[in-house]
Amino acid sequence: MKLKRLQALLAFLFFIAKMGMAQDTSLPPIPADYYRNPLDISLYLAGNFGEIRSNHFHSGLDIKTNQREGYPVYAVADGHVSRLRVQVGGFGNALYIDHPNGTTSVYAHLQRFSPEIAARVKAMQYEQKSFAVDFMLTPIEIRLKQGDLIAYSGNTGSSGGPHLHFELRNTKTEETINPILLGIKIKDTLKPQLNALYLYKTNKYSFTESTPKQYFAVSGGNGNYTLGNIGVIQVNGEFGFGISAFDQQNGSANHNGIYSTVLKLDGETIFESIIDRFAFENSRAVNAYIDYPSKISSGRVIQKSFLSANPKVRFVKKALNNGFIQLKDQNVHDVEYVVSDIEGNSSVLRFKIKNNPALPLYQAKNTGQLMFWDKENKLENENIKMILPSGILYDHLHFDYVEKAKPSWGASKIFQLHNRLTPLHSNYSLAIKVDSSQLANTDKLIIFQQESGSQGGVFKDGYVWAQPKTFGNFYLRADVTPPSIVPLNIKEGANLSTQSNIAFKISDALSGIKSFNLYIDNQWVLAEFDVRNGRLWHTFDEKTGFGKHLLKLVVTDMKDNEKTYDITFYR
Repeated sequence: MKLKRLQALLAFLFFIAKMGMAQDTSLPPIPADYYRNPLDISLYLAGNFGEIRSNHFHSGLDIKTNQREGYPVYAVADGHVSRLRVQVGGFGNALYIDHPNGTTSVYAHLQRFSPEIAARVKAMQYEQKSFAVDFMLTPIEIRLKQGDLIAYSGNTGSSGGPHLHFELRNTKTEETINPILLGIKIKDTLKPQLNALYLYKTNKYSFTESTPKQYFAVSGGNGNYTLGNIGVIQVNGEFGFGISAFDQQNGSANHNGIYSTVLKLDGETIFESIIDRFAFENSRAVNAYIDYPSKISSGRVIQKSFLSANPKVRFVKKALNNGFIQLKDQNVHDVEYVVSDIEGNSSVLRFKIKNNPALPLYQAKNTGQLMFWDKENKLENENIKMILPSGILYDHLHFDYVEKAKPSWGASKIFQLHNRLTPLHSNYSLAIKVDSSQLANTDKLIIFQQESGSQGGVFKDGYVWAQPKTFGNFYLRADVTPPSIVPLNIKEGANLSTQSNIAFKISDALSGIKSFNLYIDNQWVLAEFDVRNGRLWHTFDEKTGFGKHLLKLVVTDMKDNEKTYDITFYR
């Protein structure tokens, strides 16, 4: 107990010391050979830094592990373990190392930790009686030298297949930095490939799903692309361009993200972005960086070369007139797109444009309440309250609102809040009024979104409140059904002396699983959980000896509906 108290005190003092340091956030020059590779195999990428993912920019490198788990993972430089984390979903098993040069390396989706580190994690899980843990360590607890074994590669959390997710961050700011810029070497002699060009006819209106766009197929290869037989693109009014492209590295067929995009008009740079680093608070701004409606409706990823009024991203190096173009003459103008990877391999698309005043101009048909990106916006009536914080919108928005009939399984009308094709940077507050027929059931009510499921809900002052991240169709539902528990390799009276573990499948149909707790002989034991398939398991250890044992598994959902599974087994 004294040791735990001392560790806690040291951790607190270390935290205070870090907070009190002068916030010089620059990094010193880092030698090219400062870091070693985290694996002892050739490095091929399943995903690169900054590439476009669902609702975020990818924050590191996804290193391939030959479609298998269990490769040794090593500390890339001297340092100390600063943070250990086990998530249900997300990074799964993750480890953070602080290095003396001001960087932190991150290793995620690990199969398991090295024995010393695994013992520290397991001790914390038992101390907190929780599978999911996230805790900091002081510099003196687990010190490492470059090349020390720290873990084994895996497929835990929200991973889509075996690989190692690796990051380098600025320790003080937690800004994530492209590891290749700091010396992690990936062989790459391949030039990016261009798929399509898009012309957006914005005409000074905010970009929305209704903004007309024109598609142009590109042809070519080996770094040189054209629009084929298209001579000169006719334009009128204000417009912007977007590009569909991807990059590859040697030895990998994966279509990865673009490092640098430059758009030039008659040799002058109109727009330039270099995805070299970003803050996590702005990662969701990927939805403003791309044609979000296209991504949601068709899965097509188009990088816009013009900015929203509130773009959030910080890696745009230049955006003349926010990337928008309006030609004042009727001359033919040269346009050039230069798309590059981090090793300087570049591909160029060249084409010509000309102003044609006879072309019709886009006129937006704006309806609904006007909401401003730089102000707090509210919508309130007798049925709902909605509060959008300032900065959550990327552009001014004409907000559409519709009330629809109550569904047979619902506890309120359906409230259509604009549409799912408009991106938001963070959560907003939504409250739906509870009618008199549901007042006896308020602790079981959730706000349900037709497009993405339960948003949770807390009853207060006659309303159920939640914090959605997207617009769509919402209504109240009551969750009175407990979770499901299905035993996979255990039953009443079973002799498990030859089994190394026990396993279950758990699920919840509506509000989602809040907690799971497994007890053997009335003592809490560690149960691990894979959220992707609902599998929950316990690996027997010295805590469960020979003889008869009592087992109890308790699973609770977000509205505190509880399911219990009790049996007797033998070892």
